[in-house]
Amino acid sequence: MSRITTGQRLLIALLAVAFTSCAIYEENPKAVLGGLGGGTTGGLIAAAAGANPGWIAFSVLAGGLVGSAIGNRLDEKDKEMAARAAHHAFENSQTGRPTTWQNPDTGASGSVTPTRTYQVESGQYCREYTQEIRVGGEKHQSYGTACRQPDGSWKIQS
Repeated sequence: MSRITTGQRLLIALLAVAFTSCAIYEENPKAVLGGLGGGTTGGLIAAAAGANPGWIAFSVLAGGLVGSAIGNRLDEKDKEMAARAAHHAFENSQTGRPTTWQNPDTGASGSVTPTRTYQVESGQYCREYTQEIRVGGEKHQSYGTACRQPDGSWKIQS
């Protein structure tokens, strides 16, 4: 079992803060705190399991969904489908074209749509996006920016 360094813990906490700060949770502070806790927990679990930085970032994204008010109403398959759609959208989708998911067992669904793609001075590619999740007849939206890391993973920036 690998040990988590202080630097890794800091990175995980910063990723969790970045993820939750970009989400719109209808001004519900409990949901923001839940998203922060879920994102941190997801990242710590992935780091403790010896995952590479890409999987740690992926786990923070999934964990943020788990901890938010939306995530509390999604089952594990819903959460997995949402996280995979986000990764696929960042990596493969054209700007303006949504990547969708739907769980026929629960009726939950969603989409991730890159809204702008750009390259920063360092050469790193970033994508602004919107995310929509529909669960229990309610639609929830969030937005943010993810940047591609040298190892090929995507890191939520804001």
